[in-house]
Amino acid sequence: MRLAFSTLGVPGLPVEDVLRLATTHGYHGVELRAHPEEPVHPGIGPGERADVVASFKAAGVSVVGVAGYARLADDCADDVVLDEVRGLVELARDLGAPFVRVFPGGGESPDADAVAARRLGVAAEFAADAGVRVLMETHDSHRTGADAARVLGAVGHLHAGALWDLMHTWLGGEDVADTFAALGPYLGYVQVKDIAGADDTTPLALGDGVLPLAECVQLLGRRGWDGWLCWEYEKRWYDDAAPLAGLLGGGRELLARLVSDSA
Repeated sequence: MRLAFSTLGVPGLPVEDVLRLATTHGYHGVELRAHPEEPVHPGIGPGERADVVASFKAAGVSVVGVAGYARLADDCADDVVLDEVRGLVELARDLGAPFVRVFPGGGESPDADAVAARRLGVAAEFAADAGVRVLMETHDSHRTGADAARVLGAVGHLHAGALWDLMHTWLGGEDVADTFAALGPYLGYVQVKDIAGADDTTPLALGDGVLPLAECVQLLGRRGWDGWLCWEYEKRWYDDAAPLAGLLGGGRELLARLVSDSA
């Protein structure tokens, strides 16, 4: 398994500084939060995209994915959602990133599964042309692996997959073995993190909270899964959380030890 972190933990940080953190602390990749308040998002032009590619290549770091905010089952026109996903796919293609992250959305709509599957199926077609996989994160209305699998099973396309957010499946009451059983056929990569508790999702250093991180990594290793583990530290939403930069070294050491122990 390869190790990465998300720029959600270092909001607004220039690309060169993000890469300095990655190389200093031994991370193999970075997940880029593709929001307009970040340096890299679908609104940047070809020259800026080429500069990002050159910077990552020079640093020897991979762009794991483009983390977008499109919500597949939101109550709006198909074109609105699909245009947003298309912009993310084109950005990922230009950056050489294999994955795009989207959310299920949908709230409590009884049609959320069908709407998400229809739109994800269309997105998978143009993602295939771009050599990118669109991953629906376990989130929102589809917090557990079982929830996400209902949509992904209906889509049945190689370029539609799942992003497993460990926090959300745990908050949904799902055991890691059950999550992997549901998402295994579709799994793109895994977001790991740690939090204080179900009633306090303040991000903590890996290993300092309540999430079943070790159990998750050990299960992935036993099952022979060899993808990306990406630390999503949600500093953007928690002003009082400790800065990620000071935690990255210890987090990498913990993840590396868990991966080694799971082999």
